[in-house]
Amino acid sequence: MAWAANEKGIRNIYLAQGPDFSAKRLTAFGNDDGQEISSMQFSPDGKWLVFVQGGEHGSNWDYNIGINPSQELMMPKVQIWKISLPAGKPELVGEGDEPVISPDNQAITFIKNRQVWSAALAGGSPQQLFEVKGSAHSLQWSPDGKSLAFVANRTTHSLIGVFTQGGSQIKWISPSFSRDVSPRWSPEGNRLAFVRLPGGKGEELPLLVQRHSPWEIWVADVQSGVGSKRWKSPETLRGSVPTTHGGFNLHWAADNKIVYLSYEDGWPHLYAMDAEVGPSRQLTKGNFMVEHIQLSPDGKSLVFSANTGNLAEDIDRRHIGMVSILDGSMSMVTAGEGIEAIPVVLSDLGTLAYLSADHQRPLMPTLLDLKTRTPKLIGKELLPSDFPSAFLVKPKQVVFTSSDGMEIHGQLFEKEGGPAKKPAVLFVHGGPQRQMLLGWHYGDYYSNTYAINQYLAEMGFVVLAVNFRLGIGYGYEFHKAPRTYWQGAEEYLDVKAAGEYLAGLAQVDSARIGIYGGSYGGYLTALALGKDSDLFKVGVDIHGVHNLSTRLEMPEGYEKAPDFEKAVRTAWFSSPLAYLDSWKSPVLFIHGDDDRNVQVSQTTDLVRRFEEKKMPFEYLMIPDDSHHWMKFTNLVLVNQATVDFLKKHLKP
Repeated sequence: MAWAANEKGIRNIYLAQGPDFSAKRLTAFGNDDGQEISSMQFSPDGKWLVFVQGGEHGSNWDYNIGINPSQELMMPKVQIWKISLPAGKPELVGEGDEPVISPDNQAITFIKNRQVWSAALAGGSPQQLFEVKGSAHSLQWSPDGKSLAFVANRTTHSLIGVFTQGGSQIKWISPSFSRDVSPRWSPEGNRLAFVRLPGGKGEELPLLVQRHSPWEIWVADVQSGVGSKRWKSPETLRGSVPTTHGGFNLHWAADNKIVYLSYEDGWPHLYAMDAEVGPSRQLTKGNFMVEHIQLSPDGKSLVFSANTGNLAEDIDRRHIGMVSILDGSMSMVTAGEGIEAIPVVLSDLGTLAYLSADHQRPLMPTLLDLKTRTPKLIGKELLPSDFPSAFLVKPKQVVFTSSDGMEIHGQLFEKEGGPAKKPAVLFVHGGPQRQMLLGWHYGDYYSNTYAINQYLAEMGFVVLAVNFRLGIGYGYEFHKAPRTYWQGAEEYLDVKAAGEYLAGLAQVDSARIGIYGGSYGGYLTALALGKDSDLFKVGVDIHGVHNLSTRLEMPEGYEKAPDFEKAVRTAWFSSPLAYLDSWKSPVLFIHGDDDRNVQVSQTTDLVRRFEEKKMPFEYLMIPDDSHHWMKFTNLVLVNQATVDFLKKHLKP
């Protein structure tokens, strides 16, 4: 098994092999340069490891374009590397992204300049395989390594094509005016399953009304290119395109089964169906979600993370589950008060690898023998000897009700002792498709905010992390609540209720409550300061969204949505900009100017308005860094500025 580790901004790859699985560092990168490591994969024969260095793969746009938070004289490139195992040194393959190793261990195929390229795994210069109109992505080799499926995005529609080695033409699979995505080969290599979405834009329908987002699963014969619809999503809101981790999570498994994820019963669960005939069967059931879904090497089972277990608080944790595709039997293979996520079954089929944490120890690679259910931490010696585990408090699950009756979960961080009345801070996560947990988070952004919350608690603050509506983990109606964001911002009711919950605690000084958050959490922080400065006395708005009305541009043609003007007005009054006249609380604005998730203009415009109104504010602008603070020194700078600002205004 291999993993990437970020040690104070220095990113390297570690390898652990049986039988002892001791951690060995494979790379020797030595600088805090902001160049992430992604797309790690072993060759099928286990002799090579391939990875990508560079880019910003958590971004909403330009993920495969270089990023330069170290302000080097030349922009770093996004590059593919390979390592001969077990002890080779990294060798540069070339510029590119999204590599896929062929099943015969001969080639690395990848995307460069929106086209498909290939390089011999053993060595040689990369060559462009073919050229297609549009942007190619989602490369999938056939099991015999002779053909390559891909998606060609043509803006208004997308096509699935097949390139065959030695051939002279691209084979288009069941072409239509739709958006075809997620191609998956059958084990025999003669068929493809894929997802079909509507193409084009369609009629200008009401903007403030929730509606079904349809999708279908198709199966096509590769030789003829002829396909047919195998499954259609239920025409309900719950039956819409799933947006949790992995989206459709489409797999072609053993026994001719096609597996997918659907929200149709109100929770994101796994379903299986025969590729040819018969109804679907629900594999996972219950009031919990599944994510981080992986097919076992033999194609007979799926492993996943889920917020369920034998403890009532497990809805705010993650544990590992496993389900048989053949008979539908499911079991949870981890339990307790820890966090376990992102599982994969190793090639021996008897060992599970995943990341585990608890409220004191951050994520570490872990192995689990599926027979004995005995976990083994890997690389625990890499945790710094001075890591402050003993100072970290155990977050407490709290549940309260929003003003409209919505049940809201949160985690309360509080150090024992201290004065009778303490200052408090509300943390609001981003996404908004996120869930904060009762331990170290499996995402790097929220692992960092968990650390901030712990530090604030150590400093004497009472800290509450709120899981507001639009987050995951509590079912469809919570995740996809109506009248939210630019359609009415009703999720702010949960943020205000969380602030009022803090104010009602006997140990909290209600005159000293602050708020901070990033991204969507920055948006809600700004909304809180604008609407309720009497409750939230100070805030830190980190790369937040501030003007939602810009999402709705006047249509160029004659046709426009029947509620267009109402929607623009609703979006404006869902925006922090609409509440500057009532914004009285001190604020610190933080934004990186190579942010590829939230345009930095969202903050530059708000700052300009503050200046015009002569409203006080402080700011921290980070040149050349992104939404995820790729350079560790920048991350520390942001964290310290956040904590110092809250302490300055809330501590006596």
